[in-house]
Amino acid sequence: MKPPELAALLSEPTSPLLREAIRSLPLDSLEALVIESLAATENALRQVVVDRVTAFVAEQEGDGPAPVAAYFTPTERRAAGGVTWSPFIAALASTEEMPDLRHTSTRVVSVPVGEAELADALFADPELAKALARLAAIDEPGHQDVLRVHLPTRQVTRLTI
Repeated sequence: MKPPELAALLSEPTSPLLREAIRSLPLDSLEALVIESLAATENALRQVVVDRVTAFVAEQEGDGPAPVAAYFTPTERRAAGGVTWSPFIAALASTEEMPDLRHTSTRVVSVPVGEAELADALFADPELAKALARLAAIDEPGHQDVLRVHLPTRQVTRLTI
């Protein structure tokens, strides 16, 4: 089977041939396939995040030094939704030093679901928001985690503060 044919089959996981091939795989091969697929998906999502942050930085006007890194903090939208990455950049840094992103106070404010979704629709980059949400679904962030996007190296790193 040639790569384009395999790609076409993989793009249609409901096809009988692909279903039969997956069923016939030994369990360890199936697990390896799932792990590899998740890793490839995560890497692709990280590159979308880097591309969108790079585009955002390019749109910013300023005379100072160009940002080297962007940071995203976790947010908990709804109790059932769990913790996800906020679709808004928490900080842009012009040095390698991480800015202080710790919460200085804990204050709970109830935001109606419609208002939170409206804010995302008006102010968040939809592609960035979707990529961050999918990354959080693959590996849910903790409340003390920070997602660092290093622009020169295009590396996305999860840090704990």
